Amino acid sequence: MAAPELVQTDPEGIEGIRMTWNNWPRTKVEASKCVIPIAASIQPIRPHVDLHVLPYIPLRCKSCSSVLNPFCRVDFTALLWICPFCFQRNHFPQHYNSISQTNLPAELYPNFSSIEYTIPNFPQNPQNYNPVPVIPTTPIYLFVIDTCVIEEELDFAKSALKRAIGMLPDNAMVGFISYGTQVQLHELGFLEMSKVYVFRGSKELSKDQVLEQLGLSSAGGRRAGTGVQKPGGQLSPTTGAVNTGINRFLLPASECEYTLNSLLDELGTDQWPVAPGNRALRCTGVALSVAAGLLGASTVGTGARIIALIGGPCTEGPGAIGSKDLSDPVRSHKDLDKDAAPFFKKAVHFYEELGKQLVSQGHVLDVFASALDQVGIAEMKVAIERTGGLVVLAESFGHTVFKDSFKRIFEDGEQSLGLSFNGTLEINCSKEIKIQGILGPCTSLEKKGPAVANTVIGQGNTTAWKMCGLDGNTCLTVFFDVSSSEKLDPSGTNPQLYIQFLTSYQSSDGQTRLRVTTVTRRWVDSAVGTEDLVQGFDQEAAAVVMARLASYKMEMEEAFDATRWLDRNLIRLCSKFGDYRKDDPTSFTLNPSFSLFPQFIFNLRRSQFVQVFNNSPDETAYFRILLNREIISNATVMIQPSLISYSFNSLPAPALLDVSSIAADRILLLDSYFSVVIFHGMTIAQWRNMGYQNQPEHQAFAHLLQAPNDDAQLIIRDRFPVPRLVVCDQHGSQARFLLAKLNPSATYSNVHEMAAGSDVIFTDDVSLQVFIDHLQRLAVQAS
Repeated sequence: MAAPELVQTDPEGIEGIRMTWNNWPRTKVEASKCVIPIAASIQPIRPHVDLHVLPYIPLRCKSCSSVLNPFCRVDFTALLWICPFCFQRNHFPQHYNSISQTNLPAELYPNFSSIEYTIPNFPQNPQNYNPVPVIPTTPIYLFVIDTCVIEEELDFAKSALKRAIGMLPDNAMVGFISYGTQVQLHELGFLEMSKVYVFRGSKELSKDQVLEQLGLSSAGGRRAGTGVQKPGGQLSPTTGAVNTGINRFLLPASECEYTLNSLLDELGTDQWPVAPGNRALRCTGVALSVAAGLLGASTVGTGARIIALIGGPCTEGPGAIGSKDLSDPVRSHKDLDKDAAPFFKKAVHFYEELGKQLVSQGHVLDVFASALDQVGIAEMKVAIERTGGLVVLAESFGHTVFKDSFKRIFEDGEQSLGLSFNGTLEINCSKEIKIQGILGPCTSLEKKGPAVANTVIGQGNTTAWKMCGLDGNTCLTVFFDVSSSEKLDPSGTNPQLYIQFLTSYQSSDGQTRLRVTTVTRRWVDSAVGTEDLVQGFDQEAAAVVMARLASYKMEMEEAFDATRWLDRNLIRLCSKFGDYRKDDPTSFTLNPSFSLFPQFIFNLRRSQFVQVFNNSPDETAYFRILLNREIISNATVMIQPSLISYSFNSLPAPALLDVSSIAADRILLLDSYFSVVIFHGMTIAQWRNMGYQNQPEHQAFAHLLQAPNDDAQLIIRDRFPVPRLVVCDQHGSQARFLLAKLNPSATYSNVHEMAAGSDVIFTDDVSLQVFIDHLQRLAVQAS
């Protein structure tokens, strides 16, 4: 019975599912009046200490295919179970004969709303849902490295690759591509001498052309394993891979580690001459096409990742984001708004097609971009998100953000990301519920059904999605609608609604698993009263869903004004759920269930997701990819950073995210997810510079200086991508990292009203108090 306690200590709950509304309105009209959409944030394969793994195939309903779960009604005498989704009566098979109220199978235990099955491996074919058992496969890691960088950068990238190859499991298959003005695919299975296939960087290549040039297109029938079956090719007894064909380019890590390390030692920067005033000719698009084409020769159902290390903008061939001339700047947000980015649409179309190819193959694109200039994340976003890839943006391959993040992918143990492959998600729900779509790292499988809604948000028109790559922290946002045609029984004989999430995926050891999570929520009649509705409101989940929806609309709808849209929705929400006398702002109060929401929206309006000024399109795309794939507690920190104060007089404590929290004798620790800032007050910085912490009589000061550093390392250790650590002092140049996130309650316009010595933020932004005053005035007005 530990489950309820776990829910209290873990904000994401034991199932990893958080909903904007935990009690649902009964009708479509009432749902529209709720302002905040009905949505669920789900972690399909959330790490779970008490997760039971069952070694057999699940029982499915013969009518709707949902899986046996604790909410099914069971007739132990007749050995029947009734599906809560479609009310179909199903017979238990012979091996369930001994079940009774005191002898329940694990899947019927009330506490086990999440359960996992180990099932025979089968290839994930979008067109075919019938499992066909095959030999377990090992994952492929295909490294793609950019050599159009300075020697120092290339050395950093090579050392990171060497470390990564040493950390891979011995049976993992590895391939290697380097590129600059041309693409070089290195043959690892030919030990006698270094053998390379070169592709011209200016020419667009299809998958068939790549396979033909590599001599892989005439392959015969396919077999289980990681390679294609060539005529006369024999399966390797250890890896299940074919010894000819693709295995010239992909070898187990244990067999090719020495060859790869030698290759990396010899690898130099791109030798193609660059004319003065020009950018290097870099063919990123062709390199990724070659990588995707090569992996297209692997067996269906083999999990594979293209891990691309990119050091600058693509200027050659398909996927180019800018011209070769350095005097032409790489596109900005202003260029995109004015339609003055000539390369943008063509590059996005190229990556859309590449993404479709990778999804059909079940493979992932990961991008590690390390450059001071933009590299094209904005264009690649579609391929990264559709395949469930990881993305990291850093200034250099030598920066800790890149080095530590890159290492985290391959680590085992507690630090492991739990990378998995070839996932599919299916959703079953009560007949009154419709699914509008999903925002996050997945692709629609276009599986139609009665639960598909007419309106589409993100990846919609389906009840099944493909996730080529997913990990323990992967999160998706599902948008629901209440059916207008189905009338619920007004007598309340069916007060509960049910949703079941079925995630099949391939773990890193090649096993196929099915995670089944079934949840129930309560219908409430909000037309009678809103008390039950209000009690079930999740402020954090609602703020994150609104941030994801606003970001999505900014990308999809031309001239969409996110700030006005957020303001209008907040005013409507406060007008609907606030307690006030009409036209009297002083009488306005909000239920505690809503009290933090205006503050979240205030910070969201000022965040990098809505305010794109001062950010490049690459940075904006990067922030939004992470917003869409992270769990609610992490995404909340992206919207509203946390601030902790350290001082001599008290224990570390949360501080207001306000300029008034700055004091000369205080250290502040700001966590804004993408960066962690340790900010020393003026007095603390002076004492530190004078070396007081090194004197025996000032041990307390040494401990005070160390405490925020220890806490910052705890935050950094558990996060991917690894955040940037900024250590700064009051009035120092890097103090801007803190000041940009604080509420500007003290500005140049009201400095005379503030206490002496108070810090001032030079901005025209309104403060939280002014924002709340305006909100109250507008919410109480006649609609």
